[in-house]
Amino acid sequence: MIDSARVAAQLPGAGGGRRFVVWGHSQGGHAALFTGIIAKAYAPELALLGVAAAAPATDLVKLMNEDIDSVGGKNITAMTLWSWQRVFDAKMDRVVDRRAMPAIDELAKECIEGPFDIWIRQRTERPLQQYFLTTKHPSDVEPWHTLLTENSPGALPAEVPVFLAQGLDDVIIRPQVTENYAAALCSAGSKVRILSMPNIGHGRAAQASTEAVLDWTSARFAGKAAPDDCPR
Repeated sequence: MIDSARVAAQLPGAGGGRRFVVWGHSQGGHAALFTGIIAKAYAPELALLGVAAAAPATDLVKLMNEDIDSVGGKNITAMTLWSWQRVFDAKMDRVVDRRAMPAIDELAKECIEGPFDIWIRQRTERPLQQYFLTTKHPSDVEPWHTLLTENSPGALPAEVPVFLAQGLDDVIIRPQVTENYAAALCSAGSKVRILSMPNIGHGRAAQASTEAVLDWTSARFAGKAAPDDCPR
């Protein structure tokens, strides 16, 4: 995300500069929050004005455990196990039933670029309803517990304002998990704008919060004081 801001600053006619704001949804929200954590050290020549995230993945241990029995949860867990075996050399055979491997390998080839892709992934995931894990929670087994903890975003630098949007009907990123993360940011001194959206599930969290986040972002570029919903 930071490298893309660097590139935009150098593209003729792109309107980029050294000031930037990041915005992401779900896993993209997870990336946006980590951008806020590392931006100053990674790109000292840029100025991060704020971080916005819709239904972001934060407490990965809790999210994986809560979602493990759902279709979406099995999809996400399968992708996590498959990719982390390759990135971190965390052997899947410690937690995965070998009969589940063909379905997991197929899921690794499928991306979600539209609503129809979700249906395809649901079809591919069906074998996992019968055979999937050899343990109730991979988070109880090392190195998975440590990896999940280390890849959960912590507090951001207090000077970076944060916008969090959360649908109250979300069953992938549970509202309480985002509320807990917001509370941790508040305790660390961040100014946090919290948008809770009734009747909104996971898939529509970014769309439903677009107008609010664009207003918030415009205010950051205008140099206005960041709103703060934290109890002080």
